[in-house]
Amino acid sequence: MCIRDRATLIHSLRNDAPPTFNGSRKPAINEYIPRVQPLWLKYDRKVLSFKAYFQESVVELRNENYRVRKCYIYYYLDDDTIYVTEPKIENSGIVQGVFIKRQKVPKDFEARQDHYTWRDFDIGINVELYGRVFRIVDCDKFTKHYYAERGIGLNPPEDVPEDPFDIQKQLKNLKINPPDTKEYKEYFEVKLGGGHPNTGLKQYLENDRKVLSFDIFWDDLSLEGGRNFFKLNYFLADNTVEVKEMNKVNSGKDPFPLLLKRGKLSKKPNMTHYPGMSQVKEEYYTPIDLRCGNTVTIYGRECVIFDCDEFTKNWYIKMGVDQVPIVLKTEKQKKFWQPIPPYNGYGTEEDSLGSVKGLQPKPPKKDFKKMFTSDQFILRFESRLVSENREENNRMFILSFFCGDDTIQVFTETERNSGIWGGKFLERNKWKNPITNEHYNQKDMKIGSTIIIGPYRFQLLRADDFTLNYMDQRPEIFPESQVEYVLDKVRSHAKNWSSVEQFVIDFVKHVDRNNNGFIEFDELCEGLKALKIHLTYHESYTLMKKFDLNGDFKLSMEEFYNSLVGGFQK
Repeated sequence: MCIRDRATLIHSLRNDAPPTFNGSRKPAINEYIPRVQPLWLKYDRKVLSFKAYFQESVVELRNENYRVRKCYIYYYLDDDTIYVTEPKIENSGIVQGVFIKRQKVPKDFEARQDHYTWRDFDIGINVELYGRVFRIVDCDKFTKHYYAERGIGLNPPEDVPEDPFDIQKQLKNLKINPPDTKEYKEYFEVKLGGGHPNTGLKQYLENDRKVLSFDIFWDDLSLEGGRNFFKLNYFLADNTVEVKEMNKVNSGKDPFPLLLKRGKLSKKPNMTHYPGMSQVKEEYYTPIDLRCGNTVTIYGRECVIFDCDEFTKNWYIKMGVDQVPIVLKTEKQKKFWQPIPPYNGYGTEEDSLGSVKGLQPKPPKKDFKKMFTSDQFILRFESRLVSENREENNRMFILSFFCGDDTIQVFTETERNSGIWGGKFLERNKWKNPITNEHYNQKDMKIGSTIIIGPYRFQLLRADDFTLNYMDQRPEIFPESQVEYVLDKVRSHAKNWSSVEQFVIDFVKHVDRNNNGFIEFDELCEGLKALKIHLTYHESYTLMKKFDLNGDFKLSMEEFYNSLVGGFQK
């Protein structure tokens, strides 16, 4: 072969092209260098590498019931053989190293016909090699590049599960200092003459008695909840927090003084049975976190800061922060209506109400001031029974009203041969007016009024001298007992006449019809009624009592006329 032919041969080998020679001889079909490279030449030293593991059951040890053994699966492209090896771990006590020698591995161990190829491998799949299942979790860069050139995408890598033996080994080698190590060190330092470290002394001296006070609220969304207000105090001396509850009067809640006692408030508290042994580092609230509008989590309660005091505002201004209070919407107060059950008749009504107003009934409070000042005053009235039976309408009674405790006692007058026993008719007791549903008081004791006591009706006809004097001395309670009050009421009707003289003439004409100068009670009432001057029986009784000169309960027309006309002249 000449030098030229040799150069042509080398060029064809470099460009993977069959050599061409000059001459008349035709090229042979099978040359020394084939047209298509064989696999052993094309893929020489090209190996696909996969990371895998398999689980091995352990029945001899109680600390672990399985092991995770990590392996490498190598696939040789030149002859489609597979090689599996396990990295050796020093002092593991397990035979490691070559797991499967380099060979073609059949998919079915019994048939031994179809073998594994590079297309059967992928990340995240299980591969069974001679009865052992391997989990492929990752591969190297060359393998990824090889599959990418052929348009095959691989699954994302997976993590190898932790081996129980490795976890136990890490825990065994983990060194945890006892919680009192720091105290022991400080003790030995002081014992050897060193100073006692006090890291918070400077902060305490600079910020002692400086407290940031915030107003917060918590919306309790439970059925019986609502908006609850608290006072959050942040102590700058030691960065501790205290939360006080703002109690309201008659809120129906137990007055708990503190929601949270003084201590550091964690943002995410670590709830454990052994807080001193907890190794979790907790993050605590600082003044930077406490601003109006921010939310503070107090052990599951989301509290909102809406205001703070003047000292807190000035302290934050020095720090370059402006605290702007939040205006809260006025919350509608819940109104609860609790109907009072009707009186059952046992004991007094005040005693029964005690069991309604509280779980532990208290005796009703008495008005001792009223008892000491008015207990000696007893108003007595002569009254008659108002009944549908005509025979009982003529029965006369003495009704006594005790001003000290507003009680009423009734006695019946004895009449001979009437067949009715005299004496006490009703025991002394407090009675309610069925019209106003309030207890009778001394303002209701007026001549002519009807007092309803149970099924009985008593009309007050007249009063004794002590009662009349008692009423005269108290015009603010009994204005009907004042003569000037009654006369002014009569004079006020003069505006319905053309002149005062005409009013006086008609008044005398209708009242004193007999022209005898004396007027009886019935005659006075009929005359006033004819003039359309409406006076109560008590007011008419006051006029009769005032202008009765002879003591026969007849009004002197002359005295009455002089008093009535004298008021017009004033």
